[in-house]
Amino acid sequence: MKRIGLLSDTHGYMDDAILNHFSECDEIWHAGDIGNLEVVDRLAALKPLRAVYGNIDGNQIRQEYPLHQRFMCEEVDVWMTHIGGYPGRYERYVTPEIYHHPPKLFISGHSHILKVINDPKLGLLHINPGAAGVQGFHQVRTLVRFSIEGSRIFDLEVVEMGRRGNFSE
Repeated sequence: MKRIGLLSDTHGYMDDAILNHFSECDEIWHAGDIGNLEVVDRLAALKPLRAVYGNIDGNQIRQEYPLHQRFMCEEVDVWMTHIGGYPGRYERYVTPEIYHHPPKLFISGHSHILKVINDPKLGLLHINPGAAGVQGFHQVRTLVRFSIEGSRIFDLEVVEMGRRGNFSE
């Protein structure tokens, strides 16, 4: 069994609260718009890290992390990308592959809007963890934790980190 901590859209912001919420996780996954290498360095110092770059990320991050990651976690086929859309509205560059060879878990960020949606047509679960950083239009900073055992995805938790402008939490 693996306990996963998932976040996105940090935009260069990392605080101890994020690290504390991931302390019991086995792995951390970042769905892009990392912002700077300090963010990934702090996360990787805590737990094994998987990440993709987002549209605001510069060359340093793009050299370290890919646009897409497709991998197996336990028996779950995972596809993580920054701009991926969501069920019924997948991004155009994702559409051919997701319909031809859908993963069991599709993760994207970018919108700053927390979404957890089943796609019954493709038989997948879509997760967008919202935004953990303080830049953007979102009002509440969020991240997600969940477990994977075999082919099961379960114990999904949404963690609200407080209002975007509240740095004391």
